[in-house]
Amino acid sequence: MPERKPRADALRNREAVLAAADRLFARSDRPEHVTMADIAAEAGVGKGTLFRGFGDRTGLIQALFETRLEPIRQAVAEGPHPLGPGTPPIQRAPALLDALLCFKLDHHHLSLALEEAGTGSPYGAGHYDWWHDTLRGVLEDLPGFGDGDFAAHALLAAVRADLIAHLIDRRNAPREQLRAELAAFAAKVLNGPRQDVRTAHDR
Repeated sequence: MPERKPRADALRNREAVLAAADRLFARSDRPEHVTMADIAAEAGVGKGTLFRGFGDRTGLIQALFETRLEPIRQAVAEGPHPLGPGTPPIQRAPALLDALLCFKLDHHHLSLALEEAGTGSPYGAGHYDWWHDTLRGVLEDLPGFGDGDFAAHALLAAVRADLIAHLIDRRNAPREQLRAELAAFAAKVLNGPRQDVRTAHDR
């Protein structure tokens, strides 16, 4: 049997719900306080529509985040420069980190809501494994870099939503300063020694 397409009104409701959630998270100082009832009221639909379409609050947040993230996923998979696969890894790795930082700055409260939803940890968010696997692959394409698994985790820790919130809210760090500091940090990691470093325990 051919797969049934969603009805037009269901698609309209979905877009209305995502747009409403986007507005509420953008203007909320406490994203954890945005409820399904708030989103339903903002979208002009019943709460049942939200639960049928997204399962629960975490599912709704994940769907909204994935929708907003999709253009970056496409750029990483297909281009254009500098995120695409044709870019040298020494340029592509910092470009990926900068794109993620800018995304989280542009969707600040949504990113916080996602990282706090469910497990209370960014590592449980659905997109985290994709970012980690992508960055690790780029790092391992660097000549002599070796295993990029831990390095990818460490670099992604620099763009955690709670860290960005701290830097913005407590230090009033401007956007371009954060981008410059992240680029400098990434350069130190990427341009560091390529030899295999043993721990003190191994010596």
